[in-house]
Amino acid sequence: MLCIYNPSTDAYFNLAAEEYVLKHFEEDIFMLWRNDKSIIIGKYQNTAAEINADYVQEHAIKVVRRMTGGGAVFHDLGNVNYTFIGSKGSGDFRTFSEPILRVMNELGVPARFEGRNDLTINGMKFSGTAQCVYKNRILHHGTLLFSSEMSDLTAALKVNPLKFTDKAVKSVRKRVTNISEHLPKPMTVTDFIDTVMQNIRENSGEATMYDFTEEDLRAIRQLRDEKYSTWEWNFGTSPKFSYSKLMRTGGGNVELNLNVEKGLIQGIKFYGDFFSQKEPAEFERHFLQQKYDTESIRKILETVEIGDYFRNVTLDEMMALFF
Repeated sequence: MLCIYNPSTDAYFNLAAEEYVLKHFEEDIFMLWRNDKSIIIGKYQNTAAEINADYVQEHAIKVVRRMTGGGAVFHDLGNVNYTFIGSKGSGDFRTFSEPILRVMNELGVPARFEGRNDLTINGMKFSGTAQCVYKNRILHHGTLLFSSEMSDLTAALKVNPLKFTDKAVKSVRKRVTNISEHLPKPMTVTDFIDTVMQNIRENSGEATMYDFTEEDLRAIRQLRDEKYSTWEWNFGTSPKFSYSKLMRTGGGNVELNLNVEKGLIQGIKFYGDFFSQKEPAEFERHFLQQKYDTESIRKILETVEIGDYFRNVTLDEMMALFF
């Protein structure tokens, strides 16, 4: 087994590194890594329905789609991520989780496997896991909440699911906890990383440390730039969905209805008791075939005289209506 500690905290790079290792290495792999503040979206999820767009933009949180299924998770530097890669028949969720549970138990933390893919402490989730298969190889990865900012986690993923109608996989929110709160003796997140890596190495037979070569790094950066940092991958691959919101504004009640496919607005309609000098249909046409994200919508709104179509409705109110 090759053991890799990936020191990068760039979520785009780190998700690309996982795919690169899965597709270009033949050895069994164990890898530890961390992301700076980011939301990692499951492969089959509707990105817009999983994130608090205003909070994400205000706090410059990266949104990245991964290559495995499951729900959306929030990462920060208090969260440690682990990745196992091996032969396709090498184990199920529970089997891959056993080495992590062993580390927790040896640290004095009463961790256990529950449900289909959760690791818990006293019934509270500290790790969610996911998998994917490539040819005869399987990738299993998971989060380890060690000292994450729970307020950020809650705020970044706080979305009203009633606004969206789609067939995408929805995240199931559960009560979560940090590992650090259950340790008999305190330790830092870096000490925790060292402990996990050492334990896996000592219990994995012939295990050697591996550092990415310059060739590896060039290939990972290329995959990051061409895929994982792009709007097309992170937002454009979202399944078709509908969005609606009714809001009380300075100009009256305004209701917005959207149909979005592949991240682009395919249909849009406004209703309400607002007053208008021009037909809202003219306003609506500005948004057709445009990206459904905060930056694109704001740019359009800044070039249109909103008051001509929605008297006494501000740009900020309109942004709040769209998201």
